[in-house]
Amino acid sequence: MEFTGKTVEEAKEKGLTELGISEQDAEITVISEAVKGLFGKIKKEAVVDVKKKEKAAKEKKVETITETKQLKEEKKKNAENPSGTESAAKFIENLLNIMGISAKVEIAGENKISLSAEDISSVIGYRGEVLDAIQVLSGAVANIGNKEYKKLVVDCENYRDRREETLIALAHKLESKATEMRRKVILEPMSPFERRIIHTALAESETVKTESEGKEPTRYVVIIPNDLDEDAKPYNAGAHHGRNGNGGKFGGRRNDRRGGRDFKGRGRGGQRGSGFTEEKRKSTLSFGTYLGNSLKDKEQ
Repeated sequence: MEFTGKTVEEAKEKGLTELGISEQDAEITVISEAVKGLFGKIKKEAVVDVKKKEKAAKEKKVETITETKQLKEEKKKNAENPSGTESAAKFIENLLNIMGISAKVEIAGENKISLSAEDISSVIGYRGEVLDAIQVLSGAVANIGNKEYKKLVVDCENYRDRREETLIALAHKLESKATEMRRKVILEPMSPFERRIIHTALAESETVKTESEGKEPTRYVVIIPNDLDEDAKPYNAGAHHGRNGNGGKFGGRRNDRRGGRDFKGRGRGGQRGSGFTEEKRKSTLSFGTYLGNSLKDKEQ
């Protein structure tokens, strides 16, 4: 093909660019040089003939065929040996079918699976217990044959982000309460993931520090004020959070018309009520707090 330019080099560049080849893979013939007129003005442009070398064309064709063959082999390999996340997603689909839950399963990242359903409560469960259980089991499936453990996150319509926001708000609220009362504040048992959120939220606090106590699956966080009153009894936030949101003015020890239970759960008649007691804490079980992915988390 012939190409023109103000110079031979310009004409060659046009040809090489249009054909998509390098000068080494091209046969270039100069048909005519540029002719300059009066005052150096180009009177006639240079003309060159540029075409692809026959050998280069064959090599390019062979290269393309090889790439296509490799691509097919790669696709076949992926189909025969799906990634851990793909295996986990398939496992979750089958698990939800067995549970009779209609939900959509999507791979949202290399190590993340997102679920969506009309009835998300059936997928999430009480405070994420069902979702945590699904994450534990699918995490085990995703890591079959892996030399290095990779944590898999299973979420349902951004539940985990919303739960994190709730726990952060709770942490700061109880930080203020612990500081004001100069008493330890005991939270309800949580999974390692949720305890870590509390620890992180208060890591830079100037008035309190946090510790984890108890054993799985009933391990819980304690918020300790820096100016702790050693003689004051701990405030059990778990006994009242979710019932009235503040635990009562005096750390949950109150008598009212609804039964007069104090923060230990004892009524006026001495009977044990529904407070958050050590006995109840021991009987509380939570999926995902001590299996699978959770074992890989640093204990908090």
